[in-house]
Amino acid sequence: QVQLVESGGGLVQAGSSLRLSCVASGRILSINVMAWYRQILGKEREWIATKTATGITDYADSVKGRFTISGDVAKHTIYLEMDSLKPDDTAVYYCNASVLRYGNSWYEQYWGQGTQVTVSS
Repeated sequence: QVQLVESGGGLVQAGSSLRLSCVASGRILSINVMAWYRQILGKEREWIATKTATGITDYADSVKGRFTISGDVAKHTIYLEMDSLKPDDTAVYYCNASVLRYGNSWYEQYWGQGTQVTVSS
């Protein structure tokens, strides 16, 4: 079994910062990509940031310049540093990983349970 465990969500004021963590565990041969998504109430889940095992990062325009993805995909751990938070950032934030399990020759997508981030005005 592969598990992704997120932490760090909470209630903060607009303009403040928050750091989310995600750790993947289980019988994992390798992970090539980890990413953060969020789902704002009434909207579809959206991609916000990606980090590859080779260190490449990318961001959605909505968070570019404010959010930073970091960590070590090869060690199955990533973070999301969220700065200058806005009420519009209020959402459930999800961790995603593309996982190669022992015995397989293909990558599978795994998701964390989600962590609530609420930004008050």
